[in-house]
Amino acid sequence: MAHTNESVVSEFVLLGLSDSWELQLFFFAIFSMYASTVLGNTMIIIIFSDSQLNCPMYFLLSNLSFIDICQSNFATPKMLADFFVEHKNISFEGYMAQIFLLHSFVGSEMMLLVAMVYDRFIAICKPLHYSTIMNWRLCIIFVAISWTVGILYPVSHLAFTVDLPFCGPNEVDNFFCDLPLVIELACMDAYEMEIVALTNSGLISLSCFLVLVTSYAVIFITVQRRSSRGSSKALSTLTAHITVVILFFGPCIYFYIWPFSRLSVDKFISVFCTFRTPLLNPITYSLKNEDVKLAMQKLRKCHVNFW
Repeated sequence: MAHTNESVVSEFVLLGLSDSWELQLFFFAIFSMYASTVLGNTMIIIIFSDSQLNCPMYFLLSNLSFIDICQSNFATPKMLADFFVEHKNISFEGYMAQIFLLHSFVGSEMMLLVAMVYDRFIAICKPLHYSTIMNWRLCIIFVAISWTVGILYPVSHLAFTVDLPFCGPNEVDNFFCDLPLVIELACMDAYEMEIVALTNSGLISLSCFLVLVTSYAVIFITVQRRSSRGSSKALSTLTAHITVVILFFGPCIYFYIWPFSRLSVDKFISVFCTFRTPLLNPITYSLKNEDVKLAMQKLRKCHVNFW
């Protein structure tokens, strides 16, 4: 489908979450907690870099925390500022940049979660070979792949999105920019674009989710067959991982399996996707982990003694 860009729209209007001033103040108070997301994930990175937790699992977790910091910052600061302005505008270039950043961080996190389940699979199902298989070289390769996919994933979207003709409607019924929302505003029959978006995002998300669920099922069966204290600890870690996977992939699959039938609840699911999930990740993955708690206590004592 080749056509020139006939855009006359230079900016888009973000309608936000609500027109009510009272509700906007309420949401501002809620979203102000996003600083906790940044601080929590930053703390996890500091703990893993300054402590003795030098193993592949915590290396991958620190990279997950970095992605969560990026994901919580790509749209939230602008949304907080927009609570206090009447016209919530964003330029055409800014809109495309948000789409790129959103899908970049989501794509990177998908691949990193797959790497993390592989790490847990080796640790639980082949513990004697763990140090040999999960070496630092492989960890770096996993992180490099996650960021490579994170860059290529949105490029595949923007390759056809930037050339769509936008000649009139420019109101986006959300607080940030996403691909299905911008396709709806194009001045053309966007059915083929919808199919491409569904194939690119929905099936990729669903495929990664099925791989993760299958892998965790195998690990869960392996853990269930054991009856030791170490198995109980592994089961606790496994439960935390599964929780994060469901919370992350649930909204993604919802949006891209049924991407063009909009409901009022969609915006609030978007909130959960971009704000709550990065906030919950350090809690479910790290702060409930005894090793992390001990590392936090040591780091705190070290800083107290220093000052």
